[in-house]
Amino acid sequence: MTSVPTPIPSRTQYVLEEIKRRILTGQLTPGQALVETELAAQFGVSKTPVREALKTLAGTGLVVMSQYKGVTVRMVDADMAREVYDVRLLLEPEALKRAVRRGASLDAARDALARADAATDTAERSLANREFHRALYLPCGNPLLGRMLDEVRDQAALVSAVAWAASPSWEREAGEHREILRLALEGDADGAGRALHAHIASFVERAFPEAGAEVQGEDGQA
Repeated sequence: MTSVPTPIPSRTQYVLEEIKRRILTGQLTPGQALVETELAAQFGVSKTPVREALKTLAGTGLVVMSQYKGVTVRMVDADMAREVYDVRLLLEPEALKRAVRRGASLDAARDALARADAATDTAERSLANREFHRALYLPCGNPLLGRMLDEVRDQAALVSAVAWAASPSWEREAGEHREILRLALEGDADGAGRALHAHIASFVERAFPEAGAEVQGEDGQA
């Protein structure tokens, strides 16, 4: 049987993923200028794929394009954190509850949690944590809901990267992830949803207290 060759990513896709990785691991910091000619030289490509990649990243909210300042990594402040985490608090626990109630497989979440525990650096752990959360909401049975949450993933990861750089809280969050998954695997949809809600809310409260105070949760909790 003939094997299908793995498709080679386009230059634009390669540049896009590399810039995103550098932003989400803190190698490129909020407010830092992204100069097309410099990036093109670093990646060994023309300016065209760099320009296209930056346009895509602007669309996902990771970079900002300004007529006067050029392209910069998006700044993270309390307003941004509040907006992004408000969306997560409204949608993510509900998506998880639906996934549990429909008996969806959570093997991908279990695998991502194991990868996070075994991670040897912050970049690897951050990626695994992102995949853990996605594996909880994606099997909710509503593709549109999954896509809506996918749209804020990168911005949420940028908030997390800034918060972790200031005050690492990996161990606490790992414990919360294990509890969320335990409840979900036991079929406790409401309990898993509440645990996920508390996990998301507590993170933004610790990282950006002024934003967390304004993010209202279910049952009146912040």
